[in-house]
Amino acid sequence: MKGDTEIDNSADTIDSRDIIDRIEYLRNEEGGDQFTDEEAAELAALTALAEEAEGYCDDWQYGATLIRESYFEDYAQEMASDIGAINNDYGWPLNCIDWEQAARELKQDYTSFDFDGVTYYGR
Repeated sequence: MKGDTEIDNSADTIDSRDIIDRIEYLRNEEGGDQFTDEEAAELAALTALAEEAEGYCDDWQYGATLIRESYFEDYAQEMASDIGAINNDYGWPLNCIDWEQAARELKQDYTSFDFDGVTYYGR
């Protein structure tokens, strides 16, 4: 069933469509006998994240990716590979790229959001 999978702030990436589906699922369950305190807390955290992020992520309704801050350097490297800036079996000099610096520069195109105490980036 759509939205029945819990979303928490330990994921490296989160798709906005999953957030939308989960909020809808939890709102439908809210007030029922089976609705737990944990689900209420999750609903509050996801609603706060959605309200903050949807104004900054143009593709929110269609699938914006939110990237956990601790994963952003890996994300930058994957993105560089995906767009053909580097190939997957790269060697010298491509293996000398300062990915920490590359991630910092890439973050300039993203907005940061708080999800229950953890920073995520999206655009």
